[in-house]
Amino acid sequence: MGRKVTLATCSLNQWALDFDGNLTRILKSIEVAKSRGAKYRLGPELEIWPIMHHNVRYICRVLFLNRRILLIRPKMVMANCGLHREMRWFSPWNQLRQVEEYFLPRMIQEVTGQDTVPFGDCVLSTKDTCIGSEICQELWSPRSPHIQMSLDGVEIFTNSSASHHELRKADQRVNLIKSATAKCGGIYLYSNQRGCDGDRVYYDGCAMVAINGDVVVQGAQFSLNDVEVITATLDLEDVRSYRGERCHPHMENEPKPCHRVKVDFSLSTGDDIYLPTHQPITWNYHTPEEEISLGPASWLWDYLRRSGQGGFLLPLSGGVDSSSTACIVHSMCVQICQAVQDNNSQVLEDVRRVTGDASYYPQDPRELCGRLFTTCYMSSENSSVDTCTRAKELAHQIGSTHMNINIDMAVKGILGIFSVVTGKWPQFRVNGGSPRENLALQNVQARVRMVLAYLFAQLSLWARGKPGGLLVLGSANVDESLTGYFTKYDCSSADINPIGGISKTDLKSFLLYCVEQFQLTALKGVLSAPPTAELEPLTDGQVSQTDEADMGMTYSELSVIGRLRKMSKCGPFSMFCKLIHMWRDALSPAEVAQKVKHFFRMYSVNRHKMTTVTPAYHAESYSPDDNRFDLRPFLYNTRWTWQFRCIDDQVGRKHRWTVECTVMCQQFN
Repeated sequence: MGRKVTLATCSLNQWALDFDGNLTRILKSIEVAKSRGAKYRLGPELEIWPIMHHNVRYICRVLFLNRRILLIRPKMVMANCGLHREMRWFSPWNQLRQVEEYFLPRMIQEVTGQDTVPFGDCVLSTKDTCIGSEICQELWSPRSPHIQMSLDGVEIFTNSSASHHELRKADQRVNLIKSATAKCGGIYLYSNQRGCDGDRVYYDGCAMVAINGDVVVQGAQFSLNDVEVITATLDLEDVRSYRGERCHPHMENEPKPCHRVKVDFSLSTGDDIYLPTHQPITWNYHTPEEEISLGPASWLWDYLRRSGQGGFLLPLSGGVDSSSTACIVHSMCVQICQAVQDNNSQVLEDVRRVTGDASYYPQDPRELCGRLFTTCYMSSENSSVDTCTRAKELAHQIGSTHMNINIDMAVKGILGIFSVVTGKWPQFRVNGGSPRENLALQNVQARVRMVLAYLFAQLSLWARGKPGGLLVLGSANVDESLTGYFTKYDCSSADINPIGGISKTDLKSFLLYCVEQFQLTALKGVLSAPPTAELEPLTDGQVSQTDEADMGMTYSELSVIGRLRKMSKCGPFSMFCKLIHMWRDALSPAEVAQKVKHFFRMYSVNRHKMTTVTPAYHAESYSPDDNRFDLRPFLYNTRWTWQFRCIDDQVGRKHRWTVECTVMCQQFN
């Protein structure tokens, strides 16, 4: 009957400037798509082809068939907020429904035999259907091209994306695609980049195919496969029937019909009555805990195998943050072993290169963890037995090579140098020292740990007679970065940080997940202990310092404040105005005012730390990352005089109103 089409879309782990590798992955995806009977194959955004037209750079989709380019469709809506700075490098094509001639470079002319091809806002018209293109951000735009294209009869929409992972974001992407075809009918193919492209983000795949508001095929969100191809066979008559009842294109006042580039080719065949079509499925969403387990772990593997290093080193303190980083590495090892078991030859080749063992075949995640992962507990006279024990037990359960390093000798040596020069020996607060002395003594310990971490990262494998070095992993969470509750250049300063974009609340939930998923029972002790830096002297052998007491607020409160600051664009006064309602059952306006003012003092005093913070996996929409996501000044007026005065005025007005109401009630009684 000639109405069924088989279409393919894919997720590729492309790497900037890796031209040979990128070409290999593209060709493999094409081969897989053809082997499954697909007549159309879609790849992710910028998988290989940025184009300069009239001396202007554009992100483009290039459609070709049998060694001939059919058309070039430039991106019309740029991603230029949050993490994205596309307009720094590229320009949008803002000429709606206009097409020009593009003169091909000589090297392409020699291959295709063409001099020019259509370039602009156009669609492809085959003998049996019409195909239109969207590129990444255009799907998220309030004026998405698929709306006008569908009203002009385009039946198949293709979207090439490079969309990064954020916790709890997948449903937004899926809903947009379902909505795109539910409104106007049609088939929607979505392709996305996958992996770590040498930066702070992880592209999380999720290739999919939808028709008339229903998803029919779902690709993996997280995977170590460099190439994943999914195909779907669908009936074009289903699109036409859907539109015939719901859509009336010619009632719309369209500015101009789509420019159609015609091609003598059919996606369907004449005899397809017995060809089965794909039916709607329910999208399988990962929980946030699963996302933390899989996303950062895949990111770490990409970074490790492409960096040329021999593994990771982590200062493991026995607390929630460093334990979370350790569990993510363990999850990475689990994924590697599973991929090898599933006959992923690329993963096997990579793990043999990283370990330096050409005959190695990983089967046990704990054994692999011992080869790739070194942990060290850096104790001092202020460390407790409990944290040391928790670190040792967790290291044993995940299988890491574990060391216990005492830093007291190094700390006393540094303080001795200071004493010789100044004649002074600083004291902790509990021993009569000033706040400056107390903070300086904590910072010395923290910074010594950073120096030792890098020393052991460089020479641990050498000491074991093995080649290579280790990447140092950081373990500061997003909330601590937000307030600056860490020492600049301490052991949170590392090569990369898999949890730097994740909140403390989510990390605790993740560790609970790991207890069940990986049987890491040592984490129960980690979760039951109060978070502490252990940088001040113990009291009767017990921890006297806790993180939340030092910060003046809980981690759950910090998550709320962080979202208001970044996502709601709140300053001190507007944040106070929102929180007096959000927290009205727990805190008075005066208490809310105290927390808001305390936060903004901490935030502004410590913002400079974000300029040197370790590159971290982007996972949260309120991240304070100063490199590309949260571009702010790092020198603030820390007094916030006008803003704090406005808050105080409102608190005073509330107090006077309360007093007046009380007096009136007493008089009435």
